[in-house]
Amino acid sequence: MTMTFVRVYVNTRGHDVPLSATALDAITLADADEAAAVAAGTRLITDSRGLPVPPETPVYGGVIYRTISSRARTVEATS
Repeated sequence: MTMTFVRVYVNTRGHDVPLSATALDAITLADADEAAAVAAGTRLITDSRGLPVPPETPVYGGVIYRTISSRARTVEATS
């Protein structure tokens, strides 16, 4: 069985993940502690524009994910 990988970027570092991976899978590969914080709700995943990305979103080649404090996003939204 051939597994296809795609290159994604998490907090400025490139990683090769399976094409079937989710945004949270990519974060987990990059930093397990950061992924645990996303799962706990204390961190959020955003795209390259700063827009929130649901953890279950499928990855695609070249996507850029960043993690931010969930509090920072809440404060920003209410300003």
